[in-house]
Amino acid sequence: MNTGKFESGNQASQEIHRRKFLQTAGMGVLGAAVLPGRLFKGFEIPSSAPAKIGLQLYTVRNEISHDIEGTLRRVASFGFEAVETAFWPEHVSIQQGGKYLKAAGLTVSSAHVEIPIGDKKAAMLQAAEAYNCKRMIWHGWPEDKRYSSLDGTKQLADIYNEANHFAKSNGLQFGLHNHWWEYRNRVDGRFVYEVLLERTEPDIFFEIDTYWVKVAGHDPAKIVAQFGKRAPLLHIKDGPAIWNDSLPADNPDPMVAVGKGTQNFPSIVQAANGNTEWMIVEMDKVATDVFAAIGDSYDYLVKNDLARGKKPVAD
Repeated sequence: MNTGKFESGNQASQEIHRRKFLQTAGMGVLGAAVLPGRLFKGFEIPSSAPAKIGLQLYTVRNEISHDIEGTLRRVASFGFEAVETAFWPEHVSIQQGGKYLKAAGLTVSSAHVEIPIGDKKAAMLQAAEAYNCKRMIWHGWPEDKRYSSLDGTKQLADIYNEANHFAKSNGLQFGLHNHWWEYRNRVDGRFVYEVLLERTEPDIFFEIDTYWVKVAGHDPAKIVAQFGKRAPLLHIKDGPAIWNDSLPADNPDPMVAVGKGTQNFPSIVQAANGNTEWMIVEMDKVATDVFAAIGDSYDYLVKNDLARGKKPVAD
């Protein structure tokens, strides 16, 4: 897939591919220092208040490649409380990205990072410092073939536990973000996600991507209820949410504004039982203007009291 040029948000394009994410996520990493100690305190007590609403910046990766400052200002103008970071263009370091976010008045709810093993440890610490953020999430792409066996899945769970030890030792929290394979692949008669939920340490949190859960054939509300307080963050996106044979090549069907597709978000919120702290809107690919879809998503969630942002939405 060509990733060389910028294409406007109203075209169904994935000009910046996830593979580019893996190549650029660690740009600007020159070293690391242990963050000043904020002790890990586990998960928050469920609240009756609606979750806060954020935007995953992967949604506007093409727009950021063309105009970082203008794109971030426009995201902030919708009323999002924060963003979740993904990656920056090759010429932008993590530290510079943090400055752009601060200038736009955006805080960071969570950051997608590489697994902090070996030389990837420095990148996670720098992201935490640059974004003033303690929630670090393994983005999970691409599919690890070890998820095709029970032993391989157990091996990955051990790696995640090791990553969690490093995160906690630096006052951070470590979480896992899913795609479809954790909910499609069975190992010894169990789904991969069930093995991970059982074998990862209880203070590893899960950011459940509700869309990929449905693509894999599950009811997202039932999955969210099953995870309970271990799922304080949810990825919120909408669309056909059906299996597409081109998915493994990172070519999903176009997604739509939240509330305009097949997802039942009221049931998901109800099933979460107050455990959701952040609802992170994301669109991997759209066939419409991306900013219009972002604005409609914000309005739907806030107007229906499913999430709260900085700006109210008139009836």
